[in-house]
Amino acid sequence: MTKSLDDSLSFFKDKVSDCIKSQKSISVTTHIDCDGLTSGSIITKALIRAGAKCTLRTSKEFSKNVAESFKTDSRDFHIVTDLGGGFGHEMNQNLGEDWIILDHHQIPEAEMDNPNVINAWKYGMDGGVEICAGGMAYLAANALDERNSDLSSIAVVSALGDRQDQGERKSFTGKNFEIAETAKNLGLVEIDLDLLLVGRETRPLPDALAFTSQPFIEGLTWNRDVCLSVLNSSGIQLKEGGRWRVPAELNEDEKRMVIESITKFTSGKNATEIMSELIGYTYTFPREDKRSFLRDGREFSTMLNSCGRISRSGVGMAVCMGDRNKILREGETILTDYRKMIREYMNILSNERWRISESETCVMVNGEDIVPETMTGTISSLIAGSPKNSGKIVILRTKAEENTIKFSSRKSFGCKSEINLSDLMRAGAEKFDGVGGGHDAAAGAKITKDKLDDFLNYLEVNVVNVSSTSSTQ
Repeated sequence: MTKSLDDSLSFFKDKVSDCIKSQKSISVTTHIDCDGLTSGSIITKALIRAGAKCTLRTSKEFSKNVAESFKTDSRDFHIVTDLGGGFGHEMNQNLGEDWIILDHHQIPEAEMDNPNVINAWKYGMDGGVEICAGGMAYLAANALDERNSDLSSIAVVSALGDRQDQGERKSFTGKNFEIAETAKNLGLVEIDLDLLLVGRETRPLPDALAFTSQPFIEGLTWNRDVCLSVLNSSGIQLKEGGRWRVPAELNEDEKRMVIESITKFTSGKNATEIMSELIGYTYTFPREDKRSFLRDGREFSTMLNSCGRISRSGVGMAVCMGDRNKILREGETILTDYRKMIREYMNILSNERWRISESETCVMVNGEDIVPETMTGTISSLIAGSPKNSGKIVILRTKAEENTIKFSSRKSFGCKSEINLSDLMRAGAEKFDGVGGGHDAAAGAKITKDKLDDFLNYLEVNVVNVSSTSSTQ
């Protein structure tokens, strides 16, 4: 029988407390994306505060090999965050009872009764929108010691990084809302309605408007020269003392002027949709320096994603755990490099049209030899965010290590398909001896290269030629 959430959190506390009392070493393994780095950092910070002997490491994915590697690991107890869904049986086989998974991805029915799997879906929470791994890690950290409530601010970053701001006006729902309120009441985050321009604290106004691609504004998005001209014409002061102003520095009148300028590039129904996406809740961390990329929650999350995606996870985790010295400059450089890489990949994919095939319901993208496997989620999300792909499922593939192919799937804005991408990817991967899973609207899979044609045929039957279905063949 499935335990309640409170029972599971007590179970976690008891397990960890026993390790600390008996001086057992604890290993924390987490994913490389923003949610992974934040959840791993939250748990590790809580463990250090409690006096535990612990180490933290990242993994691009979870597999039977990773589970088996724990068996020969020198650490006594293993905590896995943002990974491990579907591998409860392997963890039991290799570690007995000396492990816990904290996660939010959809899991098979067989794991619902495994007490060592502490997963959002077991407790009636939608792990796709109501809580992420960072939120689950925060709940576990808070169960360990209520003084860890200050880690709620990092859990807010994780929810933003996993795009769980899916409520009205980009607000949070479910446990995410509760966690954000905790951070707000502690004075750690300020939540306000504002313009949702990219780089609120760091980017010059013309750049912020030009690089805002969600919503995509025809004529403005990716067109800095036009944005500069439009903003100049609006009468807004763009520089102060020779320095470019950033969106966070605009007053209410100036924000209205920006909105009026943007409306000239929108029309009819499209205008309503764009404006509803452009104004929403922002999450500002007042204890961070002004004009720092850590001050705005969404920028913070992008920086963490960039660290993981270009193999600099340690920098991101150090920032999450409080390092604010030289490491910050490294984070800024990584973020700049990451954005440059994204632009390069997107330009190649848009120029080499043979890589993209479209149907009424699906966009298939061949990113082989272009997109690294660590960037598939980022690029598939950007493609899904393009207005021309609205209502469709996007599936991107690329080459991965050890002669494998990595797939990343996303539902675009307005997609009404009943296909559950987590089920689709898991069932398809298992059919061809691979691994897969995720969420209803965002999931991935990995198969060996020799099974590529079979997997593509599977997708052809279950996605490309299907208008709306929840079953997979």
